[in-house]
Amino acid sequence: MDATVAVTAVEEVGSDTYAIRFDTPDGFAAEPGQFVKLGTEIDGEAVARFYTLSSPTTEGTFEVTVGIDVEEGGEFSRFLADIEPGVEMSLSGPFGDQHYDGEGRVVVLAGGPGIGPAVAIARRAIDDGGAAAVVYRDDDPAHEARLDDLRGRGASIAVLDGDDDLSAAVAEAVTGAADEAVFVYGFAGFVDDARDAIEAAGGDADGAKVENFG
Repeated sequence: MDATVAVTAVEEVGSDTYAIRFDTPDGFAAEPGQFVKLGTEIDGEAVARFYTLSSPTTEGTFEVTVGIDVEEGGEFSRFLADIEPGVEMSLSGPFGDQHYDGEGRVVVLAGGPGIGPAVAIARRAIDDGGAAAVVYRDDDPAHEARLDDLRGRGASIAVLDGDDDLSAAVAEAVTGAADEAVFVYGFAGFVDDARDAIEAAGGDADGAKVENFG
């Protein structure tokens, strides 16, 4: 769908990383792991980017998590850096079929900005009575408060440095249970490493739900 949405809250969740929450327009519904296109007009030109949901549902409001690099990200990053509640943006979506679908156990492997869908999927699974494991690799982690909350609710959480090998953490997280789904979210290099680690753990990399950010 296409709609106009208004910002309701902006929360700093890491270094130059913000969770931006919007009112959910009538008729919009999405699952954690799906993504939307958000846009605005800058100097008379329409500008838009894709962002994966970081909220477990879209009931009432929905959220995306964005990393902002003002120096290298250009005008859209500068726009987001100054965003405040009440600002309106265009919305299109949702997009993507690599999302949570009621699985009893979820294992989410996240690199960098993949932490947004990771916390959304893990929280949704636990809210639904399931189990969750997250393996997150980043030199400058975000969403640490939400990861701590997930730990407190019984999720298995492994946070690795950017150069760390994924194999041991993935082998511990992947159980091969019949109702288990493995998700991978991150840039191409991380996706390749995650696939290798899944295979090394005896899992099925081809059966994983993968979103490659490029």
